[in-house]
Amino acid sequence: MSLHAQDDPALRAAQEERLRAVWAPPKGLFLRWTDTNNNQVGVWYTLTAFGFMLFAGVLALIMRVQLAQPGNELVTPSTFNQLFTLHGSMMMFLFAVPMFEAVSIILLPQLLGARDLPFPRLSAFGYWSFLIGGVFVSGSIFFDAAPDGGWFMYPPFTTRTDLSGLGADIWMLGLSFIEVSSVAAAVELITGVLKCRPPGMRLNLMPLYAWYILVVAVMILFAFPPLIAGDVLFELERLLGWPFFDAAKGGDPILWQHLFWIFGHPEVYIVFLPSIALFAMIVPTFARRHLLGYPWIVLAAVGTAFLSFGLWVHHMFTTGLPKISLAFFSAASEAVAIPTGIQIFAFIATLWAGRVTWSTPLLFVTGSIAIFVIGGLTGVMVAIAPFDWQAHDTYFIVAHLHYVLIGGTLIPLFGGLYYYWPLITGKKLSDRIGRTAFWLLFGGANLTFFPMHFSGLMGMPRRVFTYPQELGIGGLNLASTIGSWVFAAGVLLVCVDLALSPRRSKSPRNPWAAGTLEWLAHPDDEDWGIRSIPLIESRYPIWDQANFVAKVDEGRFFLPDAEEGRRETIVTSVLDARPVQVLRLGGPSVVPMLTAIALGSVFILTTYHLYWAALVGAGATLAMVLYWLWTGTAEIPEKACKPIGHGIALPLYLSGASASGWWAMFITMMADATAFSGLVFGYYFFWTRHDDFPPGGPGMEGPGSFWPMLAMAVMLASWALTVAARELNRREAVGAARAALATAALLSLGAIGAGLAGPWLSGLQPELHVYPAIVWTLAIWTTAHCGVGAIMQLYTLARSLAGRMTSRHDADLRNITVYQHFMALTAVVTYATIGLFPGAA
Repeated sequence: MSLHAQDDPALRAAQEERLRAVWAPPKGLFLRWTDTNNNQVGVWYTLTAFGFMLFAGVLALIMRVQLAQPGNELVTPSTFNQLFTLHGSMMMFLFAVPMFEAVSIILLPQLLGARDLPFPRLSAFGYWSFLIGGVFVSGSIFFDAAPDGGWFMYPPFTTRTDLSGLGADIWMLGLSFIEVSSVAAAVELITGVLKCRPPGMRLNLMPLYAWYILVVAVMILFAFPPLIAGDVLFELERLLGWPFFDAAKGGDPILWQHLFWIFGHPEVYIVFLPSIALFAMIVPTFARRHLLGYPWIVLAAVGTAFLSFGLWVHHMFTTGLPKISLAFFSAASEAVAIPTGIQIFAFIATLWAGRVTWSTPLLFVTGSIAIFVIGGLTGVMVAIAPFDWQAHDTYFIVAHLHYVLIGGTLIPLFGGLYYYWPLITGKKLSDRIGRTAFWLLFGGANLTFFPMHFSGLMGMPRRVFTYPQELGIGGLNLASTIGSWVFAAGVLLVCVDLALSPRRSKSPRNPWAAGTLEWLAHPDDEDWGIRSIPLIESRYPIWDQANFVAKVDEGRFFLPDAEEGRRETIVTSVLDARPVQVLRLGGPSVVPMLTAIALGSVFILTTYHLYWAALVGAGATLAMVLYWLWTGTAEIPEKACKPIGHGIALPLYLSGASASGWWAMFITMMADATAFSGLVFGYYFFWTRHDDFPPGGPGMEGPGSFWPMLAMAVMLASWALTVAARELNRREAVGAARAALATAALLSLGAIGAGLAGPWLSGLQPELHVYPAIVWTLAIWTTAHCGVGAIMQLYTLARSLAGRMTSRHDADLRNITVYQHFMALTAVVTYATIGLFPGAA
């Protein structure tokens, strides 16, 4: 389409009508839930996470009333344990991480000038998984079955079923399901940032929000999977009696702390960096200038993420670890203040150099920075091991944690809410109510948590439902309780402001006069989002590119139409954002919701030991996933290319490393490999803790070398045949490619038998000792992946036989080859570990 074609008003009107018809959500409440448009999903996601936050806040208020005076009996010790466990778990797993993912699902397409992110149905699946798991976990408190072992669930008390009830299983399996949704969102966000930027938006022109979300989503890939590995070990001990954390049988509860805090400390930055991302959008808008130090901020964000994975022992200084390791982790804990400081000083410098227009969002930003800095200063204090020995497990740590989380997550989100509400609804929130709410939140946060520094140093321990009057901290606790209600009043005022919003008139477009792409959104709330996908030449194109908004609105850029009646967006190259494909997106569908329900049934039914019913749920999940993939992915288009305007035509089908699906598979396998590395870490951790590993004796001798090496050889043969099938298919030797795939699937199934034969024939009894338990776990993990690989190979064979895969349209085969690469690596590591090192029989 040429540029001057857009001078025809009738043509523009017809294009807009087609876009409106394609992107309009289905009518009716239930059908609207089936819409996979990321804007729709993101709104539901955000509202749900906000609801969980309010519920967790009510639990906190009950705890504060209980602690308002010594010897209070408002709740029982058991109920108090459930309250603080569920409060912490919900705030971290059901609010902080899901909220940033939800907000990003809404904002990223607009920030990137894309019609949508590449896998909207995956986002919908993630939302339904989050909702089902969240209701399951949070609802347990109404049945006196909530987890009561703390949000960290330290063994051995939580793994012993005689000391902990069903709540531990609810926590473990419910939150494992929620972690699936977090990884799904990470896949969507990473692929979206890398592949769905508008033409011209090179990496160095990306909005800082996109950079932060990219960094955080990558962190999720490396932080959440070790916890998933720990969850596997945890549930195997609870359900089957495999003694991973039972010291009497060779286990060690410290392993759980390692796996948990490898997740837990990066988690703090996972929820903090998205708030910094909001700062990076709000500060330039109200400073009326570009943000200073863009490359330094990007490097600081990456540095913060990198250093955060070297801090997990920061939480384990009192566990008796060697002094040399304490010194290393103490230094790393202090070093992370450097990149954090760079980011904060860049925002301050931007405000200093700009022409500041004070507003409610900016008020929230400055207040949250002040609170976060106090939390950061106490963080440097507890990074010093001798001080931590004194303050650990006291209310000093509670104060530090909440200053960081409220200043670094909660209050910034309220600032983002006031800033982006006109973008989502077309209506501004009240400045008067917002400023009043801010001062209640700011004052309430400080009144609640600042006294806790002193009560902690005076001897107030964490996780206790009451305390003796002789400690002399009743006044401090009363002040904290009053402060919590002041803070709650601020939250309530924000809720009132939101409730009044529908009654207000529409605000003007881009009411803050911002310069970034998301403010191209029109207050009329068109469902198709951006009118035409622009060419980007600046980090603030609305400010810097002449007549930019008018050109976008008139469809003078790319993809201004929906001729075929399909939802489409442009895919670009990773580094320099060159257009490479028109990607057709999945439309409204009930399949993601049904898949989430089926998978959720597996976790929920396993919690109640209904294993046969859970197996049926697993079969239903597999069937739904296969149907989803068969009908909704790798569609062969009716034509090879599609014009996007200005004489440019792009292919409608792409495979290999340039395609979004390839990146999604690669990112997913990175998460899978990280979880696997957690299990391998467990094996070598136990080896370092025992002089005799394996211990020998009946039921505890190694599996030998023969069967593990045979399983490795068979699996590598399957991998080689899959690679050969990809090349044969590319060369149009379709028959040979099909034969190679069929043989590869048979070998994958054979690798299952060989992989399990070693532990089985050697008589390893996993309930006797941690050695046979960890060997069986690695073997089952690897053979389960062999089974998934066989399903993938057979699925791809079926696609070829059905004519849905050709030598030109081979995305399915190229994607499963990525899986096979990781599968081969998993097999080599597993079978070399259990068959050759250490002490193979």
